Amino acid sequence: MRIRQEREIPSVTLDLSDPPAVVSQGRATHGVNRLVDEFQLPDLWSLHLYAYTAELEVDGIGYALTPGSVSLVPPASVIRYRYRGPSTHLYAHLRAGSAGAGGSWPLRLVMSPGPELGVITDLMESAVDSAATHPERTRADVWLALLRLAALGRDRGRESRRLSPGQEHLTRALAHIERHLSEPLTVPDIAAAVGVSHNHLTRLFTAGPGLTVVGYLRRRRIEHARQLLVHSTMSISAIAAAVGIPDLQAFNKACRTVTGLGPRALRAAGTLPPD
Repeated sequence: MRIRQEREIPSVTLDLSDPPAVVSQGRATHGVNRLVDEFQLPDLWSLHLYAYTAELEVDGIGYALTPGSVSLVPPASVIRYRYRGPSTHLYAHLRAGSAGAGGSWPLRLVMSPGPELGVITDLMESAVDSAATHPERTRADVWLALLRLAALGRDRGRESRRLSPGQEHLTRALAHIERHLSEPLTVPDIAAAVGVSHNHLTRLFTAGPGLTVVGYLRRRRIEHARQLLVHSTMSISAIAAAVGIPDLQAFNKACRTVTGLGPRALRAAGTLPPD
């Protein structure tokens, strides 16, 4: 099977003028009992956010998936996955308005969110977590994720463009951080996972997110912590441990560095202060 290159990946179009109807959503692990899955969703779009490397085949055309990739597959497509082992992704199956309506936007069938990866990840996780108690929030989260992906595609232009090696390394680094936020992480750890030097990784982050690697990691941890502080009754110590800063003094300092508020004040305020 031939794998399509970045510049060859086609666009799909759906109407985003109204929130889509989310029929199902979740966090699924495949590749445990078998390494190939094949199926169709006759009348549903399929939105996936991947945390692994695999191959996706849609109607006989192959696409490479890497950690941080997103796919949006139209209804009735024949979908085949080839896994390399246990593989976990976030997904939403949805109905959207017909293409050609006033709110139609083109999106790549397989895309990389780049610097938006953290936001897209948060939205997809929130969509899954809210499904049982606040389905309207699930619908809004999926809608916003699609709108942000579509806007990202428009910003890049409609022509397919291959990511530069630096962009590819940065995307992989961002995905690695998202997958391991709750674990001890050092800059050398991240650089080794991506396959670049410590100094080169630092340059990529300065040119991309505009932060040091440590600064970006701290910001993402505190952004996750803020969600837990506002939307859960978890203790502050449990939240600190959940985002990889188990030392309460260090956690308090990180909260103040990123937001200007300590964790108790963040919980009381309910929102981050404006930049």
